[in-house]
Amino acid sequence: MDPISEYQKWKQQGESLRAHAKQAMETRFRELLSEAAGIAQEYHRDFGTSLKPPATITAFRYKTAASHKAVKKVVAKVTPDPKIVGLERRLAQIQKKLEEAKAAGKPTKNLEDKLYEVEDELRLAGHAA
Repeated sequence: MDPISEYQKWKQQGESLRAHAKQAMETRFRELLSEAAGIAQEYHRDFGTSLKPPATITAFRYKTAASHKAVKKVVAKVTPDPKIVGLERRLAQIQKKLEEAKAAGKPTKNLEDKLYEVEDELRLAGHAA
């Protein structure tokens, strides 16, 4: 037999074997990972703490199935930014004064300018006015 055709046949068989091995390894990896996630969930439910992966594994995360009972969500209390709170307070005061000035028929240009400035500061602080 010709060495070139023999080599090409060997190469083709090798590529086929490589593709099958790749698919088998991916399938086995997913099976093992799913099993590990199940064990981690069961451990957490039974003992209340998470399993720590070995030091060589930097991340191991999983999503819980939708059929599991809902976990109580802890809502973190968000402390408002004092600067924004102060600006909102000033905005409310200026709006009140502006309404009073309009009702009394007084000039409102200065109050409207102040209102615009405070609204602009709130926008710059990342808060919608």
